[in-house]
Amino acid sequence: MATAAKEAENTIGLEEIHTERQEPPKGQKTFTVEDAVETIGFGRFHIALFLIMGSTGVAEAMEIMLIAVVSPLIRCEWQLQDWQVALVTTMVFFGYMVFSIVLGLLADRYGRWKILLLSFLWAAYFSLLTSFAPSYIWFVFLRAMVGGGVSGHAQGLIIKTEFLPTKYRGYMLPLSQVFWLAGSLLIIGLASVVNPTIGWRWLIRIASIPGILLILVFKFIPESARYNVSTGNVAAALATLQRIAKMNRAAMPEGVLREPAKERSGRFKDLLHPKYLRTTLQIWIIWLGIAFAYYGVILASAELLERDLVCGSTAPTAQDPGDDSEESRSPCHCHMFGPAAYQTMIISTVGEIALNPLNILGINFLGRRLSLCITMGCTALFFLLLNICTSSAGMIGFLFMLRALVSANFNTIYIYTAEVYPTTMRALGMGTSGSLCRVGAMVAPFISQVLMSASFIGALCLFSSVCVVCAISAFTLPIETKGRALQ
Repeated sequence: MATAAKEAENTIGLEEIHTERQEPPKGQKTFTVEDAVETIGFGRFHIALFLIMGSTGVAEAMEIMLIAVVSPLIRCEWQLQDWQVALVTTMVFFGYMVFSIVLGLLADRYGRWKILLLSFLWAAYFSLLTSFAPSYIWFVFLRAMVGGGVSGHAQGLIIKTEFLPTKYRGYMLPLSQVFWLAGSLLIIGLASVVNPTIGWRWLIRIASIPGILLILVFKFIPESARYNVSTGNVAAALATLQRIAKMNRAAMPEGVLREPAKERSGRFKDLLHPKYLRTTLQIWIIWLGIAFAYYGVILASAELLERDLVCGSTAPTAQDPGDDSEESRSPCHCHMFGPAAYQTMIISTVGEIALNPLNILGINFLGRRLSLCITMGCTALFFLLLNICTSSAGMIGFLFMLRALVSANFNTIYIYTAEVYPTTMRALGMGTSGSLCRVGAMVAPFISQVLMSASFIGALCLFSSVCVVCAISAFTLPIETKGRALQ
C-alpha cells in the first residue's frame, strides 16, 4: 500500500511538471484564439470565408427543396398516394436527423473541415444515384442518404462562426440566408424549365453540380483554429491565424499563443450537464418548432392556395391553365405544376430575405432571446390569419410573411446555438439540435398534407400553438449571447 501511494505521488508530481512545461515563461505575453480573432478583425479572408462557406447553403437548399418540385412528377410516374409522397420528405429528414448526431460527434473529434468535405462527397454521390432510381422504394432510400449527407453542411456555419469577430457574427451570419434563398430560387427556376422538357431525373443531376463545384474550393478554407487549439494542435492554429492576418493585412497580437489544458471532445451527456441542461432542452424545443413551422409552410402552400380559390369564388376550384389534362384529374391526384404555381413559389420564397434587415437589427440591439421571441410570436399570429378568406394576392401575401418570419427564426436560433456552447461541444450541440429540428420537419408533411385536408383550422391551430410554445421558450432562455465571446 505504501509503495502504491508513493507511485501515485510520483505520478502526480510528473503530471505537475509536465503541465508546468506547457506554460510559457513567467512574464511573457500570451494570447488566445479569441484574442487573435478580435485583434485581426474583419477583412478579405472573412469575405472569402463568407462566399465559400455561405455557398454551402445554395447546395443544401437545392437538395432539400428539390422534393417540393419533383413530388408531382414522381406521383404521376409511380402512381403514388398522398401519404407516399409525404413519406419521401419525411425520410429525407430522417436521414438528416440520424446523421446530424453522428457527424456532430465526428466533427468534434476529427475536425469541422474534414466532416464538411465528407458530407459534400456523400450528398453529391447519393444525389446522382437518385436520378437513376428504378422504383419508389429506391428513390426514398437514396433521398434519405442524401439527407444524411446534407446534415454535415452545418459544419460550414460552425467554421464561419469560429472565425468571425464577435461584433460581426450578428450581422454576417443572418446574411447567409441569401445563399439559401439563391438555392431555393435556382431549383424552382430550373424545375420550371427542366421538368416539362427533359424530366425530373435530369433536374436532380443538374442540382448536384453546385455541391460538386464547392468541393473543389474547400481547400482555400482552413480548419478552425479554435478546434485545433482545443485538441492541442497549437502550431496549426497559429499558422492559420498568421495566414488570416496576412490576408487581412493586419497584425497578430503580441506574445505566444496560449494552449489551454487539453480537453476531451464533447459527449452527449455534456449537453445534459446541469450547467447546460435547461438551455439544451429549450433549444431543442425551439429547433423542433421552427422546423415544423418552416417546412409546414412550404409543403402546405398548394393546399392553402386551393382553399383561397374556394373562399374567393363560388365556382369550383380553378385549375392551373398549364395542367388541364386527364392526368390532373386522375384518381391518383396527379397534378403537374404550371407557370402560375412556379410563380407563386418564387414570390413566397423571396419572402425569406424580406425581414433580414429588421432581423439583423433585432439580433444585435434587442438580443437573441427577445428577437426570437418576437418573430416566433408573429409566426403564430400569421398562421391563424391564413384561415381568413381573402383574395389570391392576400393569401400569397400571408405566405410571403410566413416565409420571412420562419426564415428569421432560423437565423436567430442558428446564431444562438453556435454561440452558447463551448468549442469542445459546439459541433455536437449544433448536430443534436439539427436532429431535433428534423423531427419537426418529419412530422410537418403529414400535418400539411393529411390533417389539413381533414381539418384546416385544426392544422393551423396546431402550427400556431407550437410557435407560441417556442416563443415562450426563447424568452425564458437562461443565457443571452449578444456581445458574448465564444467560449
